[in-house]
Amino acid sequence: MQLTDPFDILLRLHSVQQFRDWESLGLGFNHIGYLRLARTAEQMELFARSVKIQEEAGFRSRLYQARELQQLVPHINPDGLEGGLYGPDDGFLDPYEMCTFLAEKVCTRGGNIFQFRELVGVTRRNGGYRLDTSKGGLDCDFVINAAGAWAPAVAEILGQTLHICPERHEAVAIHLDSPLDYTMPVVMDLVNGEGTGLNFRHEKRNELIAEIHKVRSPFPEDPDNYNDQCDEESKVKLAELFLERIQELPGARLGRGWAGLYPVTADHRPFVGPIDPAEPKLITAAGAGGYGIQLAPVIGTIVTDWIVHGDPVSIPGTEILSPTAERNVLAEHSRATATVRDTEKGL
Repeated sequence: MQLTDPFDILLRLHSVQQFRDWESLGLGFNHIGYLRLARTAEQMELFARSVKIQEEAGFRSRLYQARELQQLVPHINPDGLEGGLYGPDDGFLDPYEMCTFLAEKVCTRGGNIFQFRELVGVTRRNGGYRLDTSKGGLDCDFVINAAGAWAPAVAEILGQTLHICPERHEAVAIHLDSPLDYTMPVVMDLVNGEGTGLNFRHEKRNELIAEIHKVRSPFPEDPDNYNDQCDEESKVKLAELFLERIQELPGARLGRGWAGLYPVTADHRPFVGPIDPAEPKLITAAGAGGYGIQLAPVIGTIVTDWIVHGDPVSIPGTEILSPTAERNVLAEHSRATATVRDTEKGL
């Protein structure tokens, strides 16, 4: 929730409400808090507006001055910081657990889930579609392309063009010889592209997870053939940034690293809706830029609106997420001076 753009906050208001409902039904959620760091007075002003928006919606957040940050993270080095924006109710969940939880709900309601089927073709017929897969055909009235980094390939099979760039991001585990006597919240050093991009949080009692939320490569990745391991150069850079911000953390050492893909649109907001107005039953739900889990509930609501009402009516303003021709353009990925919108999250 600790963002500065009112629309981004609006989307997450709806997501959080759904997550709370699911949590009441048994979905695990780790409320460790989220701290976004500010380096300038201007960023603190943006944070103050965010606090007001969240308070009006019934959510808790507050500003911390630089000298107060060690109340939240005793090991943090506040040098170069103005302060931070902290939400005590934010946190993280296990994506596998979430998917399993939702799959059980689908099956309980009579739905079917088919796994390990590759889409190989599509036939339009009788106002609907016949999807040809590696394990047989499926007849359906609507098709939702929610394939993440593979969404452009799926769109091509469906006879459409979808401009989404799969960006490669790396993360590393940080092992601790002894547990900390406090829980490290999610900490993010990035606001509207300013900051190092370093973020980290507690994963287990003796383990943190850290990432640099900026990309080095100017080129899109092939989701079927990319390096899913963390490069040594990246580990060194991450360690330097981490030790600069978190000092005197005894027994901290780098563990395993890995890489994943963030499917990103040209304007860094997800596509939700039909690409082609002539085919309103082909709906895209992709390009959330690594925030698919975080935005899944609100994206699902918008998709449902398209299916039931033919328009996103439940949440005012979300029509701007439609993949119009103006939005569905090829992004410029000469990222020598990368700009990152204020939808960054911790892992």
